[in-house]
Amino acid sequence: MGDKRALVTGGAGLIGSHVVDLLVREGWKVRILDNLEPNTHKRGKPAWINERAEFIQGDIRDRATVAAALDKIDIVFHQAAYGGYMPEIAKYVHVNSLGTAQMLEVIREKNLPVKKIIVASSQAVYSEGAGECPKHGLVFPPVRPIEQLRRGDWQVHCPICGEITKSVPTPENAPVGGETVYGLTKVDQEKLVLLWGKQIGIPTVALRYSCTYGPRQSMFNPYTGVIAIFCTRLLNNLPPILYEDGEQTRDFSFVEDIARANLLAAESDKLDGFAVNVGSGRGVPIREIAETISDALKIDIAPEARGEFRPGEMRHLTSDTTRTAAAGYKPHVDLSEGIARYIDWIKAQSDVRDYFSEAEKILKSKGIVHRVEVVND
Repeated sequence: MGDKRALVTGGAGLIGSHVVDLLVREGWKVRILDNLEPNTHKRGKPAWINERAEFIQGDIRDRATVAAALDKIDIVFHQAAYGGYMPEIAKYVHVNSLGTAQMLEVIREKNLPVKKIIVASSQAVYSEGAGECPKHGLVFPPVRPIEQLRRGDWQVHCPICGEITKSVPTPENAPVGGETVYGLTKVDQEKLVLLWGKQIGIPTVALRYSCTYGPRQSMFNPYTGVIAIFCTRLLNNLPPILYEDGEQTRDFSFVEDIARANLLAAESDKLDGFAVNVGSGRGVPIREIAETISDALKIDIAPEARGEFRPGEMRHLTSDTTRTAAAGYKPHVDLSEGIARYIDWIKAQSDVRDYFSEAEKILKSKGIVHRVEVVND
């Protein structure tokens, strides 16, 4: 086909905007649909929106807007979602679940010639990742009970015998459930898209992103990324706050690598019909992230663990990337280079305020952040 025409929903955001830039560089015609959610875009339309892309400001929940945005589109990169650890339940379901369902409905009703849909999913769909029990081998433990966390026991125990498990990379066939409202709506989004694709006979792919970070990560939304939060805290001479004991691990992906995974999913048929992990395959302790950022900024403030935790949050999550690797995906940017590039970007921003402290009060009042109960023997 001649010019490939893409719609990138959420194309002003962290991942969406990098997908747009990559597609434009590759010669695609690109349209962006973004509502410029104030939690993320406090100062309105960001300067980084690619001027060679068409921009529609509108809401994924508005049927007429979505129909107009889909006009003459070949491939949809569906990145639009309400994200983070906010206390609103209905808004997540409305934007993420209903918005996705309605977009699929519009394509089918209007018989639009869309050739493929790639939907942004997340490692938040998993409950507790995969573990290895000394007795029972590979197990998929359920989320750690809140009573256990209240005792300050952060370990992941075997669901069969209760032994402490060792974290191993989580494959795509691990059970999905989502232990946060956001995670739940990501399960909705990927299942809706994959199911619809099978029914209609259009190839669809759900990319389960690991923790994505990089330039353009919102400094205003204090729920979206630990690297952004730690940077803004340190730049304001405040300590990074660690939940649990800071030894929980995450798999981090630089945003440009995530954009390349989207392009691969669009151009290859090897991932069609699948939910696919996109990550580095390496788990890094959160405490180490705080220390790496502190070193890079040359701001020597030790992180603080105050015995707080978020119920439903997983302890360890490393993506098993066998499936994406087999399709030809390989991350290019390692963590130290990625953090350095993020720091260069954030230092160039004006008025880097700490939005976390204010948000933290809300999270505690809404019961999203809890404290360990001190037990006196």
